[in-house]
Amino acid sequence: MIYDISIPISVQTPVWPGDPDVGIFLDASMDKGDPVNITRLAMSAHTGTHVDAPQHFLNDGRSVESLSLDILNGPCYVAQLPDEVDEINAGVLDRIPIGAGTTRVLFGTRNSRLWASGQKEFRQDYVAVSRDGAEWLVAHGIQLVGVDYLSVAPFGDQFSTHIVLLKAGVIILESLDLSQVPRGFYNLHCLPLKLVGADGAPARAILIG
Repeated sequence: MIYDISIPISVQTPVWPGDPDVGIFLDASMDKGDPVNITRLAMSAHTGTHVDAPQHFLNDGRSVESLSLDILNGPCYVAQLPDEVDEINAGVLDRIPIGAGTTRVLFGTRNSRLWASGQKEFRQDYVAVSRDGAEWLVAHGIQLVGVDYLSVAPFGDQFSTHIVLLKAGVIILESLDLSQVPRGFYNLHCLPLKLVGADGAPARAILIG
């Protein structure tokens, strides 16, 4: 079974406040007499399903093309959290059967229902990973963490969660749709665009299980 956990990118895709809206332009159109169709894109590197590189918050030169494909691809655990979980903190993580030796974990929360329902407006009340949750993930050897909304960090505190994870070399995968994925173990395949020098990149991500 293959699960496509990437969200579609269109002019209606929600973006982070202050980021540019998605622009999809037909620069050449066969319907208008051109010999081919040519589409031009204008959007942030953090649009849709995407990865964050350390360069995003640390400005340390570790940009997206340097991210390890060995970490971006391999076995992972999908944790589906109850609706009453408002924050993925250390206490919540202590109760999740991630399993020793797991290095990739994706968190399904009530956020995923926003994608499934076609929600177009940005929501500030999304479920995210707290600073102590990020510290827990680093301490337990997690190398890739995926979340089902635009940011791994709470809306009111973008820095601490990102910095804890990125300093430790953890790859952050954001804006996943896990609404159709049961909890359990899968093989993750995630390939971000190879944008040289960029702090992030859109990605196509699938689970096989």
